[in-house]
Amino acid sequence: MGLQVTEEYYEHIPERVINVNGTTIKWDVLVITDGTILAFRPDIVQHDKNKKTCLLINTAIPDDSNVQTKETEKLSKYKDLEIKVSRSWKVRAKTLPVIIAALATIKEVLDQNLQLLQSNPLAIELQKITLMSTAHIIREVLG
Repeated sequence: MGLQVTEEYYEHIPERVINVNGTTIKWDVLVITDGTILAFRPDIVQHDKNKKTCLLINTAIPDDSNVQTKETEKLSKYKDLEIKVSRSWKVRAKTLPVIIAALATIKEVLDQNLQLLQSNPLAIELQKITLMSTAHIIREVLG
């Protein structure tokens, strides 16, 4: 999306709220709605005011055997927020789980989900980052 990031992506700390061409991106920020709900802090919120859409992006890196479970958990956890945001902000809201297992296992729908993002990352790039991070953790533990 043309945002400035550091060369070492793993050291990058994004700003909490960024506005780019009519799209507001919030990272780790409370989403305030007109009602009380339990889950109100998705990892990333991409609110496109021009298209009247809002993506509630939730990430996780579970064990390989828990990819489906984690995706289902994220979808159900943020369903109430998705409904409240749709009604309050008058947008089409969608919860977007980005789940990549520690050994890079993904569901086939991840590529389709990533196409909804304006930055349009490739699943293979995210898998590579996940594998490299897993290897780094293993080296730290065994080192």
